[in-house]
This record gives sequence, C-alpha cells and structure tokens, in this order.
Amino acid sequence: MPTHSFPVRRRLAVLAAGFILAMAATSAGWAEDLTFTILHTNDFHARLAPVTVGGSRCRPEDVANHKCYGGVARLATEIAALRASRPHPVLLDAGDRFQGSLFYTYYKSAALKPFFELLDYQAMTLGNHEFDDGPAELSQFLTGLTVPVVSANVDVSAEPLLKGKVDATVVLPVGGEKVGVIGITTPATATNAKPGPRVRFTDPVAVTRAAVATLRSQGVNRIVVLSHLGFAEDQKLAAAVDGVAVIVGGHSHTLLRDGDPRATGGSPQIVKSPSGRPVLLVQGYFAGVYLGVLQVTLNDDGVPVAWEGEPVLLDDTIAEDPALKGFVEALETPLLPLLNQPVGISSVTLVGEAASCRFAECNLGDLIADGILEQTKDQGTQVAIINGGGIRTGIHAGQVTIGQILEVLPFANTISTFEIRGADLRAALENGVSRAENPGNDGTGRFPQVAGLRFHWSASAPVGRRVVSAEVRQPDGAFVALDDAATYRVATHNYLRTQGDGYTMFKDKVSNVYDGGALISDVLAATITARTPVAPAIEGRIVREP
Repeated sequence: MPTHSFPVRRRLAVLAAGFILAMAATSAGWAEDLTFTILHTNDFHARLAPVTVGGSRCRPEDVANHKCYGGVARLATEIAALRASRPHPVLLDAGDRFQGSLFYTYYKSAALKPFFELLDYQAMTLGNHEFDDGPAELSQFLTGLTVPVVSANVDVSAEPLLKGKVDATVVLPVGGEKVGVIGITTPATATNAKPGPRVRFTDPVAVTRAAVATLRSQGVNRIVVLSHLGFAEDQKLAAAVDGVAVIVGGHSHTLLRDGDPRATGGSPQIVKSPSGRPVLLVQGYFAGVYLGVLQVTLNDDGVPVAWEGEPVLLDDTIAEDPALKGFVEALETPLLPLLNQPVGISSVTLVGEAASCRFAECNLGDLIADGILEQTKDQGTQVAIINGGGIRTGIHAGQVTIGQILEVLPFANTISTFEIRGADLRAALENGVSRAENPGNDGTGRFPQVAGLRFHWSASAPVGRRVVSAEVRQPDGAFVALDDAATYRVATHNYLRTQGDGYTMFKDKVSNVYDGGALISDVLAATITARTPVAPAIEGRIVREP
C-alpha cells in the first residue's frame, strides 16, 4: 500500500498545529495521543459487483478497457490490506446502502446484510434510502445485525418495527482508548422517503450538541460523527458544534481527494468549530468506487493534532477476494432473467439515437423528462432538463423490458432538484445548444431534452446568444415567457447537477438543492408502466431556427 502524499504547505500546517497543541497539553500535564485509521464508505447503493466510474453495471467492453471499479470482493481485499498496515483501523459507513442496483431490486436488503457482517463494519448510520421501502424493509435489515447502527436525530421509539434497533451513539474500543461515534441522518428523509408516520427526524445540530455532551460526561472525548447530511450541511454542522473531531460524510456523493478531476477538494477538508478547534471532513464519492482512508491523531481532549490519507480508487489492480466474488456471482445468476422482464408497451419507436437526441427534440427525451417532472411534482418542480447524450439508444415499438431501459439509461443517474433564477436557467439552455449547429462538434451530448418548457434557438447566432425565446408551462397548461428575474424549481440528474456537460450553473447558481432522488432508469420504467401503451410524439418543445 503506497503512502499517500499531500502538499508540503499542508504538511507544515499539520506539523505546526500538532506542535502547538502538544505544547499546550504539556503545560497542563502529559496526555496520551491516540492515532487510529478510519476506513469509510458512503452511498454504496447496493453495488455488490464492480461498476463503471458512473456507477452503472459493467459491460464486457468496460472490463476489457480497465474501466470497472469497486464491488465488495475488491473492497474486501483493500480493507484487509489496510487493516494489516494501518494503526488501529475502524471501518465505518455513512448510509445509503439500499437502492440503486438489480441486487436490491430483486433481493432487497437481504443481499446486502451478509456483506456488512463479513467485512466487519464497526458502525454505520442510516441514509434516506434505507427508508425507501418503509419501516418493514429496514427492520428486516436491522434484525439480527451485529453491526451497531446509529442515528441520533432519528426517533424510532414509536415505530414497533424499529424500536430498539437504532442507537444515538456507540463507543468503540480503539487502541486501548474509547472513540465515540454519533450517527446523523438528513431530516429530509421525512419527505423524500417512506419512513412512516411514527418515525421522527429532529434537528441535527441540537442533537449532535446533546450527544457530544453525553459522551464527554462519560469520559469519551474523542468523537466522530457519521453523517448522512451532505457535504454542505456537514460544513455547517462542523462550524456549529464543539467537541467533534471528524465528520465522515455521505448523501451528496462528494469526492474529497487531492488532484482527482471528480473531486470537490482535497481530503480532509478542515472547518473550525465555534471554539476554533479543527474538524476534519471526509467523504468518498458513491457506489463503492473508492474506499475512504483517514489516519488521524487525536489528543486526550479529542482535538486532531495530525492527519493524512485520502480515498483509494478501487480499480482492477486490486484483486477480488475469490470467496466473495463467487458469492456475488451466485447472487447475480437469478438476476439475468430480470433483464428481460417487461415493464410495458410502446406503440411507437422510442427514438434515442445520438443523431436525434443530441440535436433536436426526440420523443424518448420527452418521455424521460416528463417522467422526471411527474416524479418530482410534490417538490413543486416546474421544469425538467436532461442531456441528450445521456440517452444511449432507442427502443423499437413493442414490448419494453428492464434490460432495454438499462441500455437506454446505463449511468445510474439519480434525480436532483433545485431552485435557479430565470437568467441562469436561460444560460443553461444556451449551454445546451452551444455545440448543436454542427454534428461534427465535440460536446454535442449536452443538448437539452426538456419538459415543462419550450424554446426556439438559432443555429447561426453566436454561442451564448442562440436562445431566441423560452417559455415555461403554467399549472393551467398555458406557456408564459421565461422571466430572468423569477426563480424556478428545476429537476435534472446528478451528472448535470455536478456541472457535467458544461452545466456549471447547476452547481454554482442554485439553492435549496436535493440530490438524493430516484434513479432515472427506475423513473422511466415506472412511467412506461403507468402510461402503457406509450406513444410520445414530437410536440415542438424545441424548435431550431436558421
């Protein structure tokens, strides 16, 4: 296992901080530091087998081109190597194990439970997707599970199926000392999942403060938060609560890793608590593509004095554990017929080829965008927009199967919603048509397919001034001109939300963001089932002018 390097200036800062804190400790009497290693995963989303970097199912060509990552068999190998080489390793998971692959669709949580036991996690928290199938499915997962499950702001005391199965905190023995772990789950779970009426979600900041106080009253000063809030909320939590040393995050699928093009920043990110203590924030993308690693030294008062490490990319240079690989393959065999499972009928060919969807309105683009808008209507969305390049193929008229849908939408993208000014939404449309005048251009996959919106664009106008007109559909069905000063609620998917295909405004110019929506492949399947037989037609949503 190679030693992770990080910039010299950061090394000096860490050493200086450690020196100052060590001197302070010495002046009050010698105190022992504890060095241990946090191995962490988040947003695993039932990816038991290797996946592409986007989280989709590996095809033979992906394997041949060395573009498959993760999977529990490879994860097990790397965990074993780190446990043998790093001081006092602790394996933690920050939630969202459920949902996202055919393993979960077919087996539900029964396919996931054995692996978390076999990998010997020390603690995990609850994500919002753990509640997607209600308390009953979560209860099945938790019953008999030996791994501690913690979530301090989830009150399950009134839900008989879950009562007594979720704790606020757990104290782990680490290197002869005690480390307290607090779990936190996004309160948005109450509305974006199905926890049922008897499960309550409370304020993360207040609950974390109370949990810290309780642990410290028990003599546990070294405290880690397992958070399923998202990176932005983790930053707020770190700045609002004293006594936390590390926040292991999830929910936002954020990658923190030096020099990685997919990363939001380096690992760890450092936020000062109200008293000025450093709080280390880590998160490791999603789908098991990376294994997070943070080696940290905490003094007797739980203050970080030294740290290093970053997520490890689980590529095919890491061998797969043979026993676990065989276990996964045995689980996968019954799934193959599922790929041929019908979901409905299309009376027309669903056009999804690049020559159509990357340059003009296509009927499959309309159908997908309509489904996303319908799926998110309870969030007040007015517009849906996806990239034509995300639609990989079409479907012939006739029976439609799950396998065909997964070929159309292979990237395991999930719905994101947010608010955006009209001027920035217009800029998104400009980005979408910026390469579409010429099929030979690079970047044509950004072309927008839309619902709740229609627009005209000019192929001959300069880039940035091509949108001639844009209108938003009103509740009564009428269309009204897009107002640059107004705010609109928009649905898209996680790739565009994280500035894929040049949609930087969906990352930088948005507010009230929710990134934990359903898989768009699931949404398309549900849309076809609900409307079968489907027969989408071109409606003039997108009109090209000379």
